[in-house]
Amino acid sequence: MIIYPTLELKNGKCVSLTRGRLDEPVLWHVDPVETARSFVEAGAEWMHVTDMDALAGGEGNEALISEIIRAVGIPVQLGGGFRSRERVEHWIGQGAGRIVIGTMAAHDPDLLRELAKYHPDQIVLAVDIYQGAVMTEGWQSQSAFDPADYIKAFDDAPLAGIILTDVDADIEDSDGSLGLITSLAAQTRHPVIARGTVRSADDVARLKYVPNIAGTLIGRALLSRDVDLGEALALASATKEPVAAFQ
Repeated sequence: MIIYPTLELKNGKCVSLTRGRLDEPVLWHVDPVETARSFVEAGAEWMHVTDMDALAGGEGNEALISEIIRAVGIPVQLGGGFRSRERVEHWIGQGAGRIVIGTMAAHDPDLLRELAKYHPDQIVLAVDIYQGAVMTEGWQSQSAFDPADYIKAFDDAPLAGIILTDVDADIEDSDGSLGLITSLAAQTRHPVIARGTVRSADDVARLKYVPNIAGTLIGRALLSRDVDLGEALALASATKEPVAAFQ
């Protein structure tokens, strides 16, 4: 299972959302580039960056994200406000390892399929679920899409994976419930990346044994030091299970 240490950027700073509200972020007093480098030093093979300003149509973090991509030397999975082919292809050209698409997929599913076709293993679908429905516009708008049906509609697209977020669990700031994500992961052929489920090392250990969970994003728990990245990477790595001696 791949651990994606995660940075959420707003106005050039590392933040975390409070109850899903873009206008009430928790500010972390850390240097984004140095923090990204520390992920690599701990052994991360991927990282994830979300541009919070881009969700609202801004472009203030572009230079910082480019610097992070150059500095880390590992693939960066980038999300936040991808609403056009031009922006997706711009960031692929800038070296982003993968692009995460959410709202665009709901409004123009054929464009998502086309981008996935021409950029194999570089397009990830983000599915954010709140009160049984798919959310769009950075959790601000509730669609009429049933999550299971929505995911199945993209079974034919050559996606690199699907990021599943149980917004209910994230907003309530409770232990991330795996029930919803586990159920949906069993209904898709695409690798699933869980978001919002890890608040402790024990959560990583549990996720590892959920079928079709290929990875998880960990952001706030790393910055608050509730989770040690090195420990999380060790727990997620493939290890041989003990086998009883045959008598």
